[in-house]
Amino acid sequence: YFENVKGIGVLATADAAGKVDVAVYSRPHFLGDDDGEVAFIMNDRLSHDNIDSNPHAAYLFIEETEGHVGKRLFLSKTREETDPEKIQSLKRRKLPPECDEGATEKRFLVHFRVDGVRPLIGTGE
Repeated sequence: YFENVKGIGVLATADAAGKVDVAVYSRPHFLGDDDGEVAFIMNDRLSHDNIDSNPHAAYLFIEETEGHVGKRLFLSKTREETDPEKIQSLKRRKLPPECDEGATEKRFLVHFRVDGVRPLIGTGE
């Protein structure tokens, strides 16, 4: 689905106390393990801090099309990696270092189990 569709994604996280944050995120990475996991590249910012204290998140994807079409993924963090070479190889936007906002920030490849999938609108039943 995500390979063939364009749109905008939003990741919602909350800290241990339930204080919510939302941030624009690119499409998830499917690393071919076929184990129901997705991964996101995360900078060392609030969304990542929230995931450290509360492993649950939701990802909403709105297709670039007419109407209200998209997906909602309900996620639970399983692990994370910090290998800069692996993270760089997965980046979809290849910007020169001088244009790469946050290039010096620490980045994480955070893996999530997909606990549920629903359409953008409705329950999908």
